[in-house]
Amino acid sequence: MYTIVIEELTFKAILGILEKERNEEQLVVVDCKISYPEKVKYVDYSKVCDVIQDMITQNRYSLIEDAADDIQKKLEELFPQMKELYLKITKPEILKNALVGVEILRKY
Repeated sequence: MYTIVIEELTFKAILGILEKERNEEQLVVVDCKISYPEKVKYVDYSKVCDVIQDMITQNRYSLIEDAADDIQKKLEELFPQMKELYLKITKPEILKNALVGVEILRKY
């Protein structure tokens, strides 16, 4: 089993339900791990990064959970060889005293 690891994919996007979040881009940080069985059917980490960033920036999600669900579906479609997906989306600037976000773990 192989696992690609993406740590701290960082970009700005509209993400959230608060008025400020809907009107101003904020910093978004994504961590992702994808396990797959064979190196001949590898998972392209560059493409994974592009998918994640493009989906979040283009769709301007209100809920992080919706972003995570849509990204999961798209990655399943692009990489059917996935055996496990870990995805964590955080918003480091929204609260002054906490790092908040959502994470999912899916096994196939």
